[in-house]
Amino acid sequence: MRPPLTLELLATPKDVPEVRRALRAYMGVPCADLQLCASELITNGVRHIGEGVPLTVRVVCGQGRTRLEVTDPDPRTLPVLCKAADDDETGRGLALLDAVTLRWGVEQGPGSKTVWCELPGIHAGSRGMVVGVIGG
Repeated sequence: MRPPLTLELLATPKDVPEVRRALRAYMGVPCADLQLCASELITNGVRHIGEGVPLTVRVVCGQGRTRLEVTDPDPRTLPVLCKAADDDETGRGLALLDAVTLRWGVEQGPGSKTVWCELPGIHAGSRGMVVGVIGG
């Protein structure tokens, strides 16, 4: 079992491709669904809480699953799965996440919330623990 990946960032739209690259490097294999989920959760943080919000992205691999967690400092702004109309320009992110994951949810804590999802395990050799700060 590989150690978790933890990334801390002050989220901006430009951080999304950097996080996607960090996930690919950590996993050591293609991980498009994991990258898609991270992109959607980070984008939701920027859109609904604000640009520059501190986010922690964490990936834990084990027991045949890959768990992605994105933690932000606003326990009141909760994600809502909705059905976007054909002509809506937004509102499909959580539907995508729901479609590609085994399950997802939200954990609220004092002064924060974590939106998480689990995907089938992605297999590759261990890369070791990567802890980093992106952007800033």
